Amino acid sequence: MERQESNNNMIYSKIILFGEYSMILDSKALMFPFRKFFAQWRNGQDKVAEFSRKSIFSLVEYLEKDAELCELIDTKSIKNDLNQGLYLFSNIPSGYGLGSSGALVAALWQRYATQTIGDFLELKRVFGRMESFFHGSSSGIDPLQCYIGKPFVINKDGVRLLPDDFIDSRVEIGLIDTKTKSGTGPLVRHFREMLNDVVYKNRFENEYLSCLNRCMETISQGGDDFFGNLSQFTAFQNELFEPMITSDTRHLFATQYDFHFGVKILGSGGGGFVLCFTDDRRMASNLLSKFDVIWL
Repeated sequence: MERQESNNNMIYSKIILFGEYSMILDSKALMFPFRKFFAQWRNGQDKVAEFSRKSIFSLVEYLEKDAELCELIDTKSIKNDLNQGLYLFSNIPSGYGLGSSGALVAALWQRYATQTIGDFLELKRVFGRMESFFHGSSSGIDPLQCYIGKPFVINKDGVRLLPDDFIDSRVEIGLIDTKTKSGTGPLVRHFREMLNDVVYKNRFENEYLSCLNRCMETISQGGDDFFGNLSQFTAFQNELFEPMITSDTRHLFATQYDFHFGVKILGSGGGGFVLCFTDDRRMASNLLSKFDVIWL
């Protein structure tokens, strides 16, 4: 196998602005790189490095059981480099919906892929097989975002890259820390079970997805159009994703504020960060004074 030339480029964390869960049904998702957190190959021998190497060795064992992935990833070189002191430094918090496992998959592919895959949907499929080690099943979208490192819209037909400044400048986005780690697997299984309910599935496909698409279309415009759609979207999440909303943030999922403000779950929900949107950071900061908030 011919190994690609490696590099030490940073792999950034990701944010699903809109589209978690809906991507399971191949609906559109809007992805965004978050450069505050990143992963990067380094050399070292401390406890952080040891923990990283142990995690990667476990992933490599999983990859070596998959004939296709063995052809695509140079696992022998990974193990050799790890034994020489290489590890993946990462400050991406685990269980917070920012793609900690996706960054690891993207970093492995960036450094150890044996061939180039130019089709983003095919790359997503491969990434999904790799990331399934962590979650039982994976769409592959998280590592794809971490690997591309640019905003994009994705659906079953392909990936459309967006400019870095596609969001209206008036829209401020914040990450509200729930102080609780999220467990992706159980929540995704719950959602799949709910889809067996005909009424739930019809509402999700015919009402929720329409509102989701309107939010993605209007975020570049800001103003009443976006925040009006966001308010409807929050109401849908309150109703259809009740188990994914933590008790300490449930009151924020209101739809009536005297200024433009709205929230939504991030990733699988159930903890991690909650996303908020506003065009008045001062008012939003007052509202969220009891929380730690990271503004993008």
